[in-house]
Amino acid sequence: MKTEKKPSRLNLPKTALPRIYRIDAEIASGKFPNSDGLARMCETSVSTISRDIEFMRDQLFAPIEYDAYNRGYYYTQKTYRLPAGFTSAEDLLALGMAKSILSLYRETPLYEASANLLESIITPIASDGNRDWLENRIVVPKIASAKVESDIWKTIVSGLKGNRIVTFEYLGSGDKDYKNRKVRPYQLLFDSGVWYLYGFSEERKAIRLFSLSRMKNAVLTREPFVLPNNFDYKDSTGGSYFGVFAAEKKFKFEIDCFEEAVIYATERQWADDQKIIETDYGIKFKFTSTQYYKVLQWVLSCGCNAIPRNPKELVDDWKQHVKEMGKTS
Repeated sequence: MKTEKKPSRLNLPKTALPRIYRIDAEIASGKFPNSDGLARMCETSVSTISRDIEFMRDQLFAPIEYDAYNRGYYYTQKTYRLPAGFTSAEDLLALGMAKSILSLYRETPLYEASANLLESIITPIASDGNRDWLENRIVVPKIASAKVESDIWKTIVSGLKGNRIVTFEYLGSGDKDYKNRKVRPYQLLFDSGVWYLYGFSEERKAIRLFSLSRMKNAVLTREPFVLPNNFDYKDSTGGSYFGVFAAEKKFKFEIDCFEEAVIYATERQWADDQKIIETDYGIKFKFTSTQYYKVLQWVLSCGCNAIPRNPKELVDDWKQHVKEMGKTS
């Protein structure tokens, strides 16, 4: 009677990790260990060792071969060692969070490659119970995201890697038609479901932000550029964290916050120099930033629970928006 071959192990029990690494160390030592010797050393059965080696070879892609002359196993790549495993509860939690956060990038070409890489790490070390925990109990809710076409992504990334100018047609805010743009790509930025290119616009002779989802017909030119010392987006925010927005002028903001806006303002670090001053009505929120329009959006999002006091530009813009909203009610 023909016996059916047992399927190879797909998931590695967490308790087997120490044994896997002992096997790895023995094989890497060049001693040509065999299944009998490994079983005695690990105090387990020969069949278990055989399954472990099969798992290492088939799932972890370890270059293991059996040498008939020396009657033992060896690595065909002499310097090969298994990568460090994620064995602690904290590591598994971190993996779960990483996989969940990765879902935010689902609409970009970055997602598939990153998801496959993360899965290759999770598969060997997570039992079925752990997988349920990682996938169903640690969740990042979906957000509205803008899709990026793969050809756009590849062109922009190539420009970043090679410091080469890119051209594309772009639909700017308020534009009715696409316009040609020629840009020195500095950085890719991600904010609230949207990818942005941060770079120097040849047409404007200034640094600008471009949404990748509003580009088409991107072309990688042969024109190189020298990356300037001050290319980093973080240096253009004035030390604040209101999202993707860059400018040169720095403002000193002062906002009175009430009710829910007090919690919203105090639970996060919005700027390096922010100050929270308690008042009879709530708090006075002070900070500096170059992200003017992002701050305006932040104040408007708080409704009647946030009133700007400084700078005058913010107060005037806020009043104008409130007035216009009143007309449409």
